[in-house]
Amino acid sequence: MNIMQMMKQAQNLQQKLKDTQAELAKTEIVGESASGAVKVVCDGQGKFKSITLKPEAINPEDPSSVDSETIEMLEDIISTAIFDASDKASKEMEKKMKAVTGGINIPGLNF
Repeated sequence: MNIMQMMKQAQNLQQKLKDTQAELAKTEIVGESASGAVKVVCDGQGKFKSITLKPEAINPEDPSSVDSETIEMLEDIISTAIFDASDKASKEMEKKMKAVTGGINIPGLNF
């Protein structure tokens, strides 16, 4: 195989990686627990999108005692904590990967 063929294959692979990442970013994956009382949505890359809580997740003994403002407040503070942790993890990964690669940008590795 000559160098031109290798370059062409590398370009094709790079494009496939970009296309796959774009497709995964658009994909929504839903995880749930407590018989659907807690639902979390992530994209296909594992990035957190949202959380939805039902009253029975907060007070299974008396779900009617939980008002919508409490649910919304809990969803917001949990989402904020998850986004914060995810952002910190991404920055740490970026720092470690740049140290390993010497700052070279490797296609397919988003950092």
